[in-house]
Amino acid sequence: MRLFRMITVTLAGAAVLLPVAACSSDEPAAGQAPEATVTTPAEEETPDAGKTHPFTGKPTQALKPVLAVKIENTAAGKPQMGLKSADIVYVEQVEAGLTRLMAIFSSKLPAKVGPVRSARISDLHIVPQFGKPAFAYSGAQTKMLPFIAEASLFDVSDSRAPGAYFRQPGRYAPYNLFATSKQLLASAPKASKAKDIGFTFGDAPAEGGVDRTSYTVKWPAARFTFAWSEARKQWLIWQDGKKDMAAEGGQLGAPTIVVQYTKTERSQFHDKNQSYTPLVHSVGKGSAIVLRDGKAYKARWERESEEGGTTFTTESGEPMNFAPGQVWVALASRKPVTP
Repeated sequence: MRLFRMITVTLAGAAVLLPVAACSSDEPAAGQAPEATVTTPAEEETPDAGKTHPFTGKPTQALKPVLAVKIENTAAGKPQMGLKSADIVYVEQVEAGLTRLMAIFSSKLPAKVGPVRSARISDLHIVPQFGKPAFAYSGAQTKMLPFIAEASLFDVSDSRAPGAYFRQPGRYAPYNLFATSKQLLASAPKASKAKDIGFTFGDAPAEGGVDRTSYTVKWPAARFTFAWSEARKQWLIWQDGKKDMAAEGGQLGAPTIVVQYTKTERSQFHDKNQSYTPLVHSVGKGSAIVLRDGKAYKARWERESEEGGTTFTTESGEPMNFAPGQVWVALASRKPVTP
């Protein structure tokens, strides 16, 4: 039985929006280009007869196993470690209008990744498109465990692969749980290798792009601003008015940002404070904004099944190519609500 048939969604229940953090002087003002943060260029992959990676569009020698890691995304868990090496980073809404990340690794692995946090039901709807990847997380609600057991993934959580996890000095629980990426994958020797998930890479559309220096996306209790850096050819990331820095050094950023507008509803799960867990619908179709090369493009997205990938097209129906490199996918709502 497919996972989506097992989940009960309740549509009732009004929400109270939580206050969004105040703007900081760190965040670029509208219409102003940000200052680039100087970092050491990432190691380039070796080309192999024109073969490119399906997650990044960059040259690759071989397709490797997929590792998905659930990562903390509040101020208490920052700076995060390992995100610079991710092929794809998903931003998902969780309880109380906050966000959490799911990082997808395959073309390269960081030595360490974290802070690793608990799984959510929306994760289980995203991962099947990768086949059966290794999924690293730290705990889940008891009544959600049967869903994880039946999901299309290899469980490499801290309870299943304890040897891969450690407590990072200088941090406090629960924001100090990190993992060694190679050990996580070693615990899932049959994890699926990277495959086509619908992304296309190449030249930007000749028409339709609007010049933008920054683009802001809001959740009920979180705000991301993606600001174009011509020097780095990336959209640098600010969260809640502050630069989103990496533990390895430098500001996080990516050549392509996808703001995928989705339907978010109340799931059957809730936390100890009785805040309901959102169920983010990543299967279906809808609108999107694709940021690349200092421009914003209106796009459409479609994902027919959980096993299938997500395709992005221009308003005229042509493939919406991404710029080669890391891709951030912000799963957002047109009208942010706390279900």
